Amino acid sequence: MRTRPSTWRTVAALAAAALVLSSCGADGTDDSEADPGSGGSDPAAALDGPPVRVGFLNPSGGAVPQPGADTGAEAAVDYINGELGGIGGRPIEVVSCDTDTTPEKATSCANTFVEEGVVAVMDGFNLSSSATLPVLKAAGIPLVGMIPFDSVTGAQADGRVFFAGPQAAFLVGALQAFKQTGKDSVVLALVDTPSSHQTIDGLLPLLAEALDMDASGVYFSPTNPNFTALAAAIAKDDPDAGGLMASPNEAACTALVQSLRKIRYDGTIFTAACTDYIETAPADAAGGALYSSTWLPAAMDHAPEEVKADLKAAQDAIEGVDGGTGGFYAYAEFAQFVTFAQALSEVTGELTGPTVLSTLKGLKDFPSFLGPEITCGSKTSPNCTSETLLFEVQEDGTIEPVGGDFLQPALEILGQIPGAV
Repeated sequence: MRTRPSTWRTVAALAAAALVLSSCGADGTDDSEADPGSGGSDPAAALDGPPVRVGFLNPSGGAVPQPGADTGAEAAVDYINGELGGIGGRPIEVVSCDTDTTPEKATSCANTFVEEGVVAVMDGFNLSSSATLPVLKAAGIPLVGMIPFDSVTGAQADGRVFFAGPQAAFLVGALQAFKQTGKDSVVLALVDTPSSHQTIDGLLPLLAEALDMDASGVYFSPTNPNFTALAAAIAKDDPDAGGLMASPNEAACTALVQSLRKIRYDGTIFTAACTDYIETAPADAAGGALYSSTWLPAAMDHAPEEVKADLKAAQDAIEGVDGGTGGFYAYAEFAQFVTFAQALSEVTGELTGPTVLSTLKGLKDFPSFLGPEITCGSKTSPNCTSETLLFEVQEDGTIEPVGGDFLQPALEILGQIPGAV
């Protein structure tokens, strides 16, 4: 993964040289001015007015990184400024701060964002985003994301907006679909972190009881995973479906799929939001399942016509990032930034933290980018939808959504989980 300066200035050489981001310095200073002599065109050159500055909790580092999120964010900045005309004619500018999954680092980033005067902070699937909330709320800066990976962040609605469903919705949706197709037993794995124990030890038993399923979880090391042993643990009692509830990276999915097939596990392999394994191990991929908050390129053949143009635009922008990483996190982060920009495009006057929050909370039946229509502003949930996509891997390597489109997990089940509805 590349190193990158702390602030993305959409200046002279953005199109000619990829932006390079690194962790925010302690003083929060901006060292990201591109070399004016490097050539190329600036997507924001024709935009007037002061930039709309947003923070980004960049999840590229730490024990459980989410590679691709920074690629999606960078591609989205270029797309928003170059194709959408910015936000109300003003360029979007991103102050990026690398996180390492620890609350201490998240808090440090929050303080930097306040110093930098951002009007919102974009949560890049951060496991400790709740640590930013006291600082951000005191400064009147909203936290904006897709899926709250920190269950504390996802448990309440104040000061935050998330455009996709809560974690529980993806798990409930997948388990519902498995149940409906006669799969009554499931074993799912998560990397061994405190938030994972909240999910496996607390949430999974509740869902298993509500759906009348035999569902259990196992853990694996974030630093030294043994996928042969993990595959054996998942397949031990021959469950109808098994795999990863969430994956630390695409390589983990590929390794686990190959290990499960090697020991002749023939159940449905659930690969969280991974897609690279389909190209890496096509013979092993067919019949697998994965979830997503957005449409993905591998589903292009099965996407609605009105989605295909947006999906192609996102694919072109993401593939245009020099040295970038694709996959779910890239497309989800891209969709997050674009939905944010489109939602604020009609706001007149100065954009501040409070106006950003009130505008986003006021969205109703709003067409999110690559996602479903969203309605925000729930008093009990930060999420604007609970709909999810569950894809099945086809023999030809494409992925097709179960039911043809977004699924609605059972609200009576989600209602048992704080912040889910």
